[in-house]
Amino acid sequence: MESTVTQKLEALLNLQKIDSRLDAIFKVRGALPEEVQDLEDELAGYETRLQKFQVDIAALEDDIKRFKENIKESEKLIKKYQDQQMNVRNNREYDAITKELELQDLEIQVSKKKIGESQIKIENKNVEVAALQEIVKERQKDLTTKKDELKNIVSESENDENKLNTEREKAVKKIEDRLYKSYTKIRGNAKNGLAVVMVKRGACGGCFNVVPPQRQADIREKKKLIVCEHCGRIFAGVEDEIEEDITKKKRTRA
Repeated sequence: MESTVTQKLEALLNLQKIDSRLDAIFKVRGALPEEVQDLEDELAGYETRLQKFQVDIAALEDDIKRFKENIKESEKLIKKYQDQQMNVRNNREYDAITKELELQDLEIQVSKKKIGESQIKIENKNVEVAALQEIVKERQKDLTTKKDELKNIVSESENDENKLNTEREKAVKKIEDRLYKSYTKIRGNAKNGLAVVMVKRGACGGCFNVVPPQRQADIREKKKLIVCEHCGRIFAGVEDEIEEDITKKKRTRA
């Protein structure tokens, strides 16, 4: 059965009241959820950097291993050429072997130089790793502290939040999808989270711009959904000043 405009407005206003109460709960938590998420993201970034360092160090260690193998190979060749040099038949053969010996000696020097450079790089990276691990340690402490703080705050309001979320699920079912999407969009654009408001003292309860008398009359009739010309919020009704004054007088007498 198609809901009347009045029923739609009542359903929207009810949902707004529930969401406002949930907003109040989340407001108490402040920026803690975002801070926890930021710290987790930051630590994940550090972990990625640490893994990159480990990969780089492993690659440098492989290079050192390869250069050491090259030195061993060159030393074998040097011994081989030295043995051959003892049995040369002419100066040409002697000169050729001498050049090979010089070449292998140069190969050894280059490999040793590369090993030294790689070892320095490893040392530097290990220093960076140690510094980064110290940062991670401190940030992990911060994360644990903030998580504990958030957990305590959440536990205090957990029952109320669960109850309100249950109420919210029921409230959403009473609103058609198209209208709910509009409500969600308006609420997302509103700084105070208000998508459905009343006209109070002749002004929008969301942006406080004046609502013309004729428009107020249309809002009271509830024949169609009317939104604020300035902020786009949905008007659920008009709160008359007379009713407010009577309520205030009763409180004063009491």
